[in-house]
Amino acid sequence: MTATSPRREWTNAKRIVVKIGSALLVDSASGRLRSTWLNSLADDVAGLIADGKDVVLVSSGAIALGRHVLGLPRRALELEESQAAAAVGQISLAAAYRDVFSARGHTVAQVLLTLGDTEERRRYLNARRTIDTLLARKAVPVVNENDTVATTEIRYGDNDRLSARVASMITADVLVLLSDIDGLYTAPPGTDKSARRIDEVRAITAEIEAMAGGAASAFSRGGMKTKIEAGKIALASGTHMVIASGQRINPLRQLVENAPSTWFLAQSDPVAARKRWIAGQLDALGVIYLDQGAEKALASGKSLLPAGVTRVEGHFERGDAVVLRGTSGTELGRGLVAYSSEDALRIIGKKSSEIAEILGPDFRTEIVHRDDMALSRS
Repeated sequence: MTATSPRREWTNAKRIVVKIGSALLVDSASGRLRSTWLNSLADDVAGLIADGKDVVLVSSGAIALGRHVLGLPRRALELEESQAAAAVGQISLAAAYRDVFSARGHTVAQVLLTLGDTEERRRYLNARRTIDTLLARKAVPVVNENDTVATTEIRYGDNDRLSARVASMITADVLVLLSDIDGLYTAPPGTDKSARRIDEVRAITAEIEAMAGGAASAFSRGGMKTKIEAGKIALASGTHMVIASGQRINPLRQLVENAPSTWFLAQSDPVAARKRWIAGQLDALGVIYLDQGAEKALASGKSLLPAGVTRVEGHFERGDAVVLRGTSGTELGRGLVAYSSEDALRIIGKKSSEIAEILGPDFRTEIVHRDDMALSRS
């Protein structure tokens, strides 16, 4: 590999999540947006989209921008102060992203999440489908924690872990954490001259965790510790993660140039990891029986439609795991169901035109989407 050859993990990535910290986006002295840097990031993202890649941004900065506008003191904010700052700053942040991407011909969508949106399966499916739909329409989702309403008990508190959850949720190939440092070091490089950067991490061991420190900026909530926690989430989901410096202009270009960074390498791809999670880590709360036509459709990689369902057992809500059984009663696999058992019973064997009459126009075509199922023979 030459000094300018990008890693295959980067060149092969089809779906990328990029986390942007407040310290990179907002000038610490003035509290204003770093417009030149943001424009260069937008150039990088536009280039990736032109190459056929999906890009999702997880962006901090709302509180940092809002606290400046409200004149809040330069100290750790109380929860209600953070919420007020976020309420003001989200408007400025969304407008900034809208303007820089509109200038490059791209639509931006703001997606505000709380902890429950990535932890509770029903809300997880809602958020996943929303982001998938935006990407299919070539929009750029900009995700942030909904700091205006999130309380201490239901918040992530840092966007490192939130970005990892988002990457897991949308089966991203690579998660990029843009930081004020170019990777994971054996010790804090600012105070220990013997510290060396680690180029690759294949497993997050106790030794790796011991290298993590705290937050480095008054504007940051995270630090290397939260990045290691993000790495655990990403790797378990089959997503590669890279910590790279965000200090330079065109921060994503360095990944094409194979600039210094630390790559955390997953041992399986995101789709396989998600299938394992559905197949083996969730308790099935119901059973859905399929007719012969539906069995063949699933075997060919298609989703399960209500028309192919003959019987439903159990009590479940949207997003719960269910067992899929064929005409012989054999388990074909498992999946995350798109309907509650109550609604499923009303639409089994029905065509789409009939479902609209029963449930109204806002119905889902699939009872289990192919992306949300793990077949026993797959």
